[in-house]
Amino acid sequence: MLARRCLAEAFGTFMLVFAGTGAIVADHASGGAVTHAGVSMVFGLVVLAAILAVGSVSGAHINPAVTLAFAACGRLDRRALLPYLGAQLAGALVASLLLRLLFPADPTLGATRPAGSALQSLVLEGVLTLMLMFVIFSVATGAKEQGLAAAVAIGAVVGLEALFAGPISGASMNPARSLAPALVTGSLPDVWIYVLGPVAGALLALPLCRALHPPGACCAATAAPVARVPEEVCR
Repeated sequence: MLARRCLAEAFGTFMLVFAGTGAIVADHASGGAVTHAGVSMVFGLVVLAAILAVGSVSGAHINPAVTLAFAACGRLDRRALLPYLGAQLAGALVASLLLRLLFPADPTLGATRPAGSALQSLVLEGVLTLMLMFVIFSVATGAKEQGLAAAVAIGAVVGLEALFAGPISGASMNPARSLAPALVTGSLPDVWIYVLGPVAGALLALPLCRALHPPGACCAATAAPVARVPEEVCR
């Protein structure tokens, strides 16, 4: 049922935003006890956990950019596109609202902001998401389509990218993760970077996957719903 899949996407995205941005908030509240490396590890581990927990229900996109890329290549029924996007944003917003209740004094709730120029962060977010989406496409092909192996690979990429790029762009790679704290705190001027960059990067991963993998490995000829961890294989 689509409703069950959307609920899985909402809760998976809630897990990501609550744990990931919550780690940033906790780091601020504790005077740096979590550390940047700790925050990066939290993001990677919560993505791994979400894929294993809800991947068999919805595919565990937990990211509007990922959902758009899968819809573009036929791995997701286009009729499920808007419900998935709405569920992801709703889950992220609930997580940020709960963090606001728990930490009312925190000014940003882990919102992503560029440390340098907007163009620098835009390009960085696009490249980071391109790498992430290419890995997602790749671990869902052929013999590599193993739930745990795919979850570890995807979680590792998220943690790795957060570790080295977080101080510059925030390493969002996820419009819902950036939109939710921005909406709750009113920090909207830079949020376009974290929508445009990840969406463009995820969509660019599709021709790259087609260029490097055998014909038919990346996308289905017809749209089909996601059914198992981490994504439905399309041949």
